[in-house]
Order: sequence, then C-alpha cells, then structure tokens
Amino acid sequence: MLLEGRVAFVTGAASGIGAAGAKAMAREGATVVLADRDQPKVEQVALALRQEGCKAEAIALDVSDDAALRKAITDAAGRHGRLDILHSHVGIQVEGALEQVAVEDMDASWAINVRSHFVAAQAALAPMRRQGGGSIIITSSNSGVQYDRGMIAYATTKHAVLAMTRQMAADYAKEGIRFNALCPGFVDTPFNQGFEVQMGGREKLETYISSAIPMGRFGTVEEIADGILFLASDRSSFMTGHALVIDGGECI
Repeated sequence: MLLEGRVAFVTGAASGIGAAGAKAMAREGATVVLADRDQPKVEQVALALRQEGCKAEAIALDVSDDAALRKAITDAAGRHGRLDILHSHVGIQVEGALEQVAVEDMDASWAINVRSHFVAAQAALAPMRRQGGGSIIITSSNSGVQYDRGMIAYATTKHAVLAMTRQMAADYAKEGIRFNALCPGFVDTPFNQGFEVQMGGREKLETYISSAIPMGRFGTVEEIADGILFLASDRSSFMTGHALVIDGGECI
C-alpha cells in the first residue's frame, strides 16, 4: 500500500474531489481525518470508509475560522502522533467580471481560496518538521494557469494560491516538506455552479466542455484522486513547487 502508516488531513472532504481524494488515500493505507463544515455528510463518508476496513474519522470544520482550522490540524497530529499529508482542498467559486463582483465577494473568495490554505499550511509545518518531512497539497485549479472570461474573483485567487504554493515549496524544500498544487479542470460536480451561471446554463456549459476541451468531456473525481495519491505518496518524492494540471487539455 502506498500510504501505509501515514496520517492525512483533508479539508472540503464531504463530497466531490475532496471526498474522492480522502477515499483514495484511506484505501491505500493512510489514516485520514476528513474535515468539512457539512458534518452529517462528512461523517457519512468517514463511516463508509470504516465499513470498508479503512481508518477514517470526520470532524466538523469551517476553514474561515483561523483558530478552529489551526486547532483541528494540530489536534489531529497530536491524536495520531504524526501528520504526513495535508490536502487543503476547500474552495468557493464566485462568478462575474470586474463590475459584477462585490468587494465582499472578492474578500470571501480570498478568505477561502487563499487565506485558508495559508493558515492550514502554517499549522501543518510543526508536526511535519518534527518528523522530517511531509507532503502538502493545495488545490488551485487550471484557472490558476489560464484566465477564465467573467470569473475575476475565481481566477485571481487561483493564480494567487499557485504562486503561494511555489513560494512555500522554495522556502521549505531543504526540510523535506513538499508543497504542490493540484489544478483540476472541469469535473462534473456541483462546484461548477458558478461557471454554469457565467456561461448561461447547463446546456451551454456542456457545449463548452465538448468543444473547448480537447478530450471532449468532463473529468471524473477518481481521475483527480489518482493525482492526489501521486502527490501524497513517495512516487512524487522529487517533486515540489509543481502545478499538477489535470484538465483534459483545456489549458493547452
């Protein structure tokens, strides 16, 4: 098993990519702490994993609460004696061009899409430093390597988190703490609602997917989870500061 004996902490783990990545890591032997503000849903995911024989626990967490986020990560490392993997995944999608996005919505985008990852990474440093290394995966987007029309808050924050991840990678490489960004493209989950609105409805989004993405389809959460496993495991041991784009060729 790729992650036997390791401990992982995942935010935004109740559904979609976050849940898929948590499941993949648990099935590869990791003890996984699944965190999400939707407590009933994240508990269902953890319960299903335990019923498979995996090691998983769920906690309720709002990542916009800095103190709660730090405490959740620190406590998880304390309970399990180590922290090998942090997947800071949670994000929000606000649609609109410059004149359509309220300052408050830009602030909210920044708080979740950048600040929460910064706080989570800070909290993970101490336990990873004590054990001599670890893997921190931060979800950006393929919107972090290209520009989406009419999505200024989303694209700006996703570019920012990619820059932050690379800066942290440069600063901590010598300590064996790796930082990489996960950059998914379109995966068919409810998270796409902002793009649906911006494009004018589900039918127009599907037309875009079939025509603008070279592979002509949505990705699956399982395909993104394979990327998460790669970044979490020793298979990417010489990789840090990388933006792993999994988007069917959209950004080409």
